[in-house]
Order: sequence, then structure tokens, then C-alpha cells
Amino acid sequence: MREFMTTAEVADYLRLKERKIYELVASRRIPCSHVTGKLLFPRQTIDLWVARHTEFDGPALQPAPPIAAGSHDLLLEWALRESGCELALLAGGSEGGLRRLASGQAVLAGLHIVDPASGAYNVPFVRSLGAMVDVVLIEWAKRSQGLVVAPGNPHGIGRMADVVKNRLRVACRQEGAGAQTLLRYLLAREGLHYEDLVLVEPLALTETDLAAAVLDGKADCGIAIEAVAARFRLGFIPLQQERFDLATRRRDYFEPAIQRLLRFGSTASFRAYAAELGGYDLSDFGCVVYNG
Repeated sequence: MREFMTTAEVADYLRLKERKIYELVASRRIPCSHVTGKLLFPRQTIDLWVARHTEFDGPALQPAPPIAAGSHDLLLEWALRESGCELALLAGGSEGGLRRLASGQAVLAGLHIVDPASGAYNVPFVRSLGAMVDVVLIEWAKRSQGLVVAPGNPHGIGRMADVVKNRLRVACRQEGAGAQTLLRYLLAREGLHYEDLVLVEPLALTETDLAAAVLDGKADCGIAIEAVAARFRLGFIPLQQERFDLATRRRDYFEPAIQRLLRFGSTASFRAYAAELGGYDLSDFGCVVYNG
């Protein structure tokens, strides 16, 4: 399917007569572009137009609750409060957030899932979920990920091989969390195996839980973002720059809550707080990186 459709193609796509399409254009009731005297219809915009005009009482099209699910992020948590978007945070890992989005239990999901085969973030995983054909991914930030260690890095860790060689205790996240997927990816990149690690219990359900385990001496290291290490005044060894995205349904992208959150991202206070946290790159904030 072409990205831009002609009048005949959009009529066939919508199963309408061309005359009806011209009537909708004349009354400005269907989105289109006038290019060199020719009408063109962006497929993605037409899909959004159809979704917004669908009448159906089934659960799939009921408004999702005002919940931002998925991976926990310090900057996102703060922005949800400060922006006035009225979305509640329900952190529970990247994959868990997408499941809530898919089932209509959340309107937004934060995720940072690296693809083991390509090293790309989020898009390969979303594409693998064939049922979620109307998902939009918006870049929130690029974040510095790595090993959180005790202040001063007393074990002299430089890479994952040092963790395995010295039998250091590792705090881990739950399966389905983006940091846990990254841990396995980093190990494989150095030819190591997850079974080589000395793991500590219990699992850290959030990055702050993981940092607290290192701070309390219950673990020697664990994967988390630079901002978490800075908040707990811990050491940090950067290993990967990742992209943290916000996933939402196409029909919800233009709703007031999400637009208010994205507008807040252009404010000086938002940029200042990201710089204060450390480890955030906002150069592509708000860019749509995937539109299913």
C-alpha cells in the first residue's frame, strides 16, 4: 500500500465511489493534500480519520483509562506530575506496559526494548506484535544505560566480562523489563551467558530498587540509567545509549492528555530538569519514530 493514495485508490481503500470522495473533499470532511493540482490522501491520516469516526460499543474502542504504563523513567514520572496531563503512572516494565496498551488498560506505555539481532530499539518488538497495527512510537529521550556500582567503582569494573570474571553480585530486573533485555544483550555481545552471573534476590522491580540494593551493599552492580546512579550518588559505567519511546494508539495521539505532555517537553523547565538528572539526550524529543 502506497503512503499517498490517489482519489481512485482511496475510494477503493474505503470501498466508496469516487464521487463520494469528491463530496467529502468539497465539504472538508476527509483529510487530503493538494499537490500540483492533484488530490493525494496520506494513508496513515486516512486510517486515523476512519478510527476517529468508528462507532462501536465493543471493549477495544472504549476510551482507555488515563494511565501511563510501561517502563519507569525519572524524567517521565516528573513530567506526568508537572505537565498537568492528568495521566497516572503505573510502572511495570516495557513489555508489561505494551500488554496493558494492547488490552485497553492504558493510554500510553513507556518502553526501551533492544532487539538482540539488530541492536535497534522498540520498533522491531512492536512490529512483532501483529495485533497492534495502530501503534505510534514517539521518542521521549535517548538515555545513557550502564552498570550502577558503588561510589568510586571499588571493583574496577569496565565491562560485563569484569563482572563475570570477578564473580560480582548482580541485581537484576524482572523478565520483560527493558533493562533485563539489555543485560542479556550486553552479555551476548561479549560472548558471555546469563548463567555466568552471580544473581542476588529478590528481583528489583524498578531501577530505584536496583540502585538501593547497590547502595545497601546487597549487590555489587546492576543495569540502570545514569540518572538513577546520580540520584543515589553511586558510580556509573556507561555501556549503551538507548532510545526510550512512548507508545500510544493512533486514535489517542491527538487527545488532550498526550498532547499536553508532549507540549510540556518543549518548555525550558523540562529541559532544565533533564539536564539536572543527567544522562538524557533530548535532541529528537517528540519525533514519531514509528507509525503502524
